[in-house]
Amino acid sequence: MKNNKKIYNCLFAITILMTSNLALAALNCGDNTGKMASGTPIKVGGIHGNAAPGDFSASTDAAAAYFDCVNANGGVHGRPIEYIVENDQWNPELAAQVAAKLVEDENVIAMVGNGSFVEMSVNAPQYARNNIMSMASACAASECFESSNIVSTNQGPLASSIGAAMYAVEELGATNIACIGLAIPSVGNWSCGAVERFMASKGLQASSVLLNPASPDVNSGLLEAVASGADSMLVNLPAGLAIAVLGAAQEQDFGELYSWTSSTPLYDSSVPKALDKYWDGKVFVNAELTALEGLGADNQNWLAVMDAYAELDDPRDTFSQSGYLSARFFVDTLRAMPADKIDQRNAVTDAIKGINGYTSDLICGSYYVGEAKRHMPNHAGIMVVIKGGKFEQVRDCYDYEGPYFSELIAIEKKFNLH
Repeated sequence: MKNNKKIYNCLFAITILMTSNLALAALNCGDNTGKMASGTPIKVGGIHGNAAPGDFSASTDAAAAYFDCVNANGGVHGRPIEYIVENDQWNPELAAQVAAKLVEDENVIAMVGNGSFVEMSVNAPQYARNNIMSMASACAASECFESSNIVSTNQGPLASSIGAAMYAVEELGATNIACIGLAIPSVGNWSCGAVERFMASKGLQASSVLLNPASPDVNSGLLEAVASGADSMLVNLPAGLAIAVLGAAQEQDFGELYSWTSSTPLYDSSVPKALDKYWDGKVFVNAELTALEGLGADNQNWLAVMDAYAELDDPRDTFSQSGYLSARFFVDTLRAMPADKIDQRNAVTDAIKGINGYTSDLICGSYYVGEAKRHMPNHAGIMVVIKGGKFEQVRDCYDYEGPYFSELIAIEKKFNLH
């Protein structure tokens, strides 16, 4: 059924493209030859998490759409990309199994578009051991940003939460923030803990409220946040849970009693309609990439690729943007390599680690990799507010502050990016 739906989507999108010169101009993938790739496929892997407490498949969906577009437009040096995607179901044991399948059995040359709470924590040593790079897109765990062989276009909950906390302090007058996250190792404690340290560096207060991911009790978590003495609530949760927290807060009529910010997961085009008008103008969301409705060439191309090659109900959110961008940067890197090297893992890993100064209107800064034990090229974002049934941008690109970023900035200075 899904394949039939995808065929219908593609035919529908092709019809639109044929009648719209603007859309036709926006669709740009790889060599953009308009000819199907042929020959031996280049195997690439991807892993996402899709089970309680959330669905992170938007990143691999978007990467798959871009690879399909590339294959329909000449491939890479004429060869198609075979993108093999697995779901870790937020299960560490399964995450290790599917990574072994892709890396060791399928012998993929790289991982692209990964998005998970657990996959990176489990598999970072395996990626280093097998000298394979993961160009991830929806990282959430500390190991994703503190490993030699993983780099992501998204910035993760730590950076996004600090970005939200900065806005809460500077624009909303917050002095005491309660960060509501998930009690997943290397995720909630890592990101909300960084908010605590950021606030302490400003002489202010913060606390962490971490929900059980297996059975999250949003009402108890909200009451714990209230009891902390906070004057500002920072919701650092997957979109579905974040909406549930806001629903519980609305029942208690807490909307005006606190300022409300969120990390990136709430920046999804479906969210404003999912919330009551009660929240109009009250919820400020940090976005790890630039505006979903941006008019830049890359953002417009992302939308055109999704319309042409993705499912109609695949999310158009930040993680989708990020999956598209990781796939595009990966393809750009392969296209710059000699044709006889693009299916050799060691050569591809070297090429990815050599990335320096890639830019896009989808991100606020430059994307780079390099030989390092830490990778977080994206640590600047924008702020939006939910207003009038949509998102309204209230702050343009800004760099995040705090103790966590000092080592990253030192690395960037070596790359002449600061």
